[in-house]
Amino acid sequence: MPIRIQNDLPAKEILEKENIFVMDESRALSQEIRPLKVGILNLMPLKEDTELQLLRSLSNTPLQVDVTFITVTNHESKHTDKSHLNKFYQTFEEIRKKRFDGLIITGAPVEQMEFEEVDYWTELREIFAWCESHVTSTFYICWGAQAALYYYYGLPKVQLPQKLFGLYRHRVMNRKEPLVRGFDDYFVAPHSRHTTVPRDAIANCLDLKIMAESEEAGVFLCMAEGGKKIFVMGHPEYDRMTLENEYKRDLGKGLDIQMPRDYFPDGDDTKRPDLMWRAHANTLYTNWLNYYVYQLTPYIWEDDK
Repeated sequence: MPIRIQNDLPAKEILEKENIFVMDESRALSQEIRPLKVGILNLMPLKEDTELQLLRSLSNTPLQVDVTFITVTNHESKHTDKSHLNKFYQTFEEIRKKRFDGLIITGAPVEQMEFEEVDYWTELREIFAWCESHVTSTFYICWGAQAALYYYYGLPKVQLPQKLFGLYRHRVMNRKEPLVRGFDDYFVAPHSRHTTVPRDAIANCLDLKIMAESEEAGVFLCMAEGGKKIFVMGHPEYDRMTLENEYKRDLGKGLDIQMPRDYFPDGDDTKRPDLMWRAHANTLYTNWLNYYVYQLTPYIWEDDK
């Protein structure tokens, strides 16, 4: 089954060229089916790139998914055209009375700031509180996961000696949970961050269950409340070229950036990177939608009056 998005979202044409089944609003209205309502709070600067990445991941499921893009009001995006935001995004104020089967909260390039220094931190705290009663399961990514772990459990993030950047090998720690059903014992996933939540802090929090971790990159995947909260410390949604684009961007700025680890073939940044994480990324999103959203959400869930 398809993902359902607005008719003229730019990502739609790209997804269709990739043979991903996308249903526009007019066709979806003709079907008598209860789609899953999934919100995406997109905090990334290049919003159209993130839209495409996440829609790809959500498309690999037999479930029909109705996607709503959400933005914060207390921050002005400098890398996405305002007309795109006005046309395809809703603010939190506009959706706060709605209920969602699933919600994705992305990362953001603010990890080296204290949480309280982020201009939309107060609004994000409101959204975290709202999720408790209005969302069946929330999927937090990278900085979004760090922020949620800090808000819900008081776990601080710490600065890393250098940027964690590249592909890292992870081991599945708990096969009894459906979240990692279909995973191999080991898998690789992209990371791109300057901070981390220490493994011991997560392990010592009785509310959290570690699902996958790396000796070098730390905890990759953990969950709480039977899957109501899913925390992903890396970027499984990244495309083949995302790390390369970030690397060349930082080189162009004259920053002291290391080459992404185990990413370019033979360590040669002129060679096209191999795509080695897409299958596990798709499995992760599919498992989340199936076992923690579709299986748990009520069939009829009315919005607030």
